[in-house]
Parts: sequence; C-alpha cells; structure tokens
Amino acid sequence: MKIAGHTMGTPEYSLDDAARLFKDSGFDGIEIVVQDGYTCALPPANGHARAEQMASLVAELGMETSCLTPYASDFNSLDPAARARAEDDLRLVIDYARILHAPFIRIYGGTLLAGDLDGYSQKLDNLVDSMRRLGDVAADAGVTLVLENHFSTMTVSAAAASMIVGRIAHPAVGILYDQANLTFGKEEDWRTAMDLQKGLIKYVHVKDLQFKDPDAPFTASKINIVDHDVRNVVTRIPGMGVVPWPDIIARLAAEGYDGWLSLEYERRWHPDDIPDAAYGMRQGCAYVRGILDTLAMVNQSV
Repeated sequence: MKIAGHTMGTPEYSLDDAARLFKDSGFDGIEIVVQDGYTCALPPANGHARAEQMASLVAELGMETSCLTPYASDFNSLDPAARARAEDDLRLVIDYARILHAPFIRIYGGTLLAGDLDGYSQKLDNLVDSMRRLGDVAADAGVTLVLENHFSTMTVSAAAASMIVGRIAHPAVGILYDQANLTFGKEEDWRTAMDLQKGLIKYVHVKDLQFKDPDAPFTASKINIVDHDVRNVVTRIPGMGVVPWPDIIARLAAEGYDGWLSLEYERRWHPDDIPDAAYGMRQGCAYVRGILDTLAMVNQSV
C-alpha cells in the first residue's frame, strides 16, 4: 500500500508547498482538493494549465497524484439543470485527472440530509444513471470514481454504499472507504463495514477522532462539514483517537487491498483540534508507515 497526503490538511500552504511538505514528510503521493475559495486546491474551472504545472512538480518530486477531490454533489438532484452542472463539473475534473495521471476521483454520492426521504427513489435512480454515464468518461481517461462513505449523502453508510455501487455496476465506479466518517456518524463498525463493502473498496481515507459524548446522537445539516455547535467529535492525529487503524489496515491487506491510504487530515475544517501539517501530518504518515512496516515483517516471518 502507498500513503498519500490530502491537501485538506494544509490550509496554510500553497499547493506547491504542500506537495513539497508531503515529500519531505515521507508520503508517496498527494490527494488534491478541487474547489474555489481554498488556497491549497486546483480551481474547478480553467485549471488545465495549473494541473499541468502540478503534474510536472509531482513528477519532479518523485511522487504521484493519488486522487482528486471535487465538491459537486447534485448527481441525484431532481432539478435537471443542477444535475447537468454537477456532471459537467466532474467531466472537467476527469480532464484534470488525465493530466495529473490521478487514478481516482472522490465522489459525493449525491446530496441527502438525514431523514430526507422525499423523492428518494428518483434521486437514487438519478445517481445511478449519472455514475454510469460518468463512469464511461472516467474509464476512457483511466480513472476510477470512488463514492465516499460520507454523511449527508446517499452513501452515508457501508450498507448504502455497497447497495448503490452494486446497482451502478460499472468497472470504473467503486467505494472510498472512510471508517472515521462511519464511526462518528454512528454507522457500521469497521468489521461490518468491511464485510459489506468487500471487493468494492478502491480507495481509503485515514483519519481519527475522539467523541465528546459517546452516547450523543449524530446530526449534520451540511454535506461537507458538521457545524461546531452540534459537532460531537474532536479530530485527532491518526493513532491518537478511537479508530483501530492497525486492525483495519491488516484486514485490508489480508483481503488483497494494495491501493492508497490517504491521510485526510482535517485541519481545513478543524484547525483548533490538530497541529500544523508540518507536525501532525508528518506524525500521521509515520504512524501509518509503521503499521505497514509491521505487517511486512509479520508476512516475512510466516
């Protein structure tokens, strides 16, 4: 497995400086946000020249671009115009992925706030249809679209993600497994999540957390972030929270997963919880690298 640094963790850095920091910190690759209004990101429009510059820098550093992370989510919208805009936005990101030789693009599995069942069946059909159509475009570019386990989407749980990706049934569409999201969203435990998503996991986000109140219910009113006043977790450097990454990574290895582990260090959203990437992401990378090294030694001894 290879380890990537996510530019969500580097809000104080330029994209170039983040790539250099990741190289110096021991990462193999970089996952890049694609969004307006964020310094450490590619622009979502007219960004081909910037993508080419980043491709050159990443190659010069001897790294890889593991994934691109856009924020379009209207693939299930009941508004045809909104859905078309989301599809057009993703086609552009697929162009960027081709330039950067990025094998994956993170996808929000539509927008669906908790408890919102209005038009669910049609929204599901729309998401499936969009992903099949965009899967064809992605496949032509050598890219796989990975739907993330994420709150306020239709792939909020492992059960939902496996059902939806199974319905899409496209070779260029898989699951982005995010156990931290499942944990703080009070969805499946890691063993159940991996059982449900077995054979569909194409990419993995690594992050960690602690609960303020383990018994409090989860609530969110947005797709990308939980508001501070209702947030029941504190972000932690991997290895310092409740997510059992040694067990999870060992299970992934046992099932033949040899892809990316991307450190989604959430300093962009929660800068008061965790230190600057120069310390926190370096420590997180060393922690994950230590798990992989231990697994390698165990395998050599058997």
